[in-house]
Amino acid sequence: MTFYFTSMLKLSIKNETGLLKAVVLGTAKSNGPTPKVEDCYDPKSKEHVIAGTYPKVEDMVLEMESVANVFEKYGVQVFRPNQIENYNQIFSRDIGFVIEDKFIRANILPDRDREIDAIQHIIDQMNPENVVSLPQEAHVEGGDVMPWNEYVFVGTYSGEDYADYITARTNMDAVIALQELFPEKMVKSFELRKSNTDAKNNALHLDCCFQPIGTDSAIIHRNGFLVEKEYQFLIDLFGQENVFEITKDEMYAMNSNVFSISPEVIISEKNFTRLNTWLRKQGFTVEEVPYAEISKQEGLLRCSTLPLIRE
Repeated sequence: MTFYFTSMLKLSIKNETGLLKAVVLGTAKSNGPTPKVEDCYDPKSKEHVIAGTYPKVEDMVLEMESVANVFEKYGVQVFRPNQIENYNQIFSRDIGFVIEDKFIRANILPDRDREIDAIQHIIDQMNPENVVSLPQEAHVEGGDVMPWNEYVFVGTYSGEDYADYITARTNMDAVIALQELFPEKMVKSFELRKSNTDAKNNALHLDCCFQPIGTDSAIIHRNGFLVEKEYQFLIDLFGQENVFEITKDEMYAMNSNVFSISPEVIISEKNFTRLNTWLRKQGFTVEEVPYAEISKQEGLLRCSTLPLIRE
């Protein structure tokens, strides 16, 4: 079910797990043909194009509707992008994000600008004073940005070869801009491991190797972090006993890219057997959905959702 509003949207996102009230869910209905290898934005998509296993539109539509059904079950208001013919609009997290009452437009790959235009009808329902565009030199995508109460965690890559990596999406200019925008918060950056060719050694975004869950727990993949002390910061913050460490293969399958409806309820891929078992042992309600086809594009549940309001 899709909801449309005429009244102003009162944006509110303080963390990753507060009770979800409104969200943008991407769409796969007119995803277009299988891309050419040279047009792929990430190594995992490229891998599946070469293997002939790139996901079919009809399968991805069914997977996204399974998530929409979970949102309906929990009374979440769902917005969808306007459809662009033959265009990938699945990963709504990339194109913008909310921190507190501010909607920040992402500075994303130029080829994807049309995705932002397709959610303009949603942006128009926000207070214009709270819609922010970062400076042009600040490259950022929503998958790298995680509000966590007094913190804003940001995945980045600051190597001199930044321009050589199509997988490097968020730079230090964005980290600085976010700190200036939210001076009362601690904006903490994390250097991520990047590869244009090896999906098992590429953390496309921070949520590909880390995500907070509940009120004090997290999922993490150590090798996604280039700097050991930055990984250790998260272990110390959450406590080793509250952290679920995922393997390289589990990171490749996108185990850290689940999505929280509340501190108690998590949407997860049905094949994440080890993770889902652990989550239930910790007392979480796990809503399992099929999402393995979408994961072939190096994105999963968090990537395809853009939360607007959490309580």
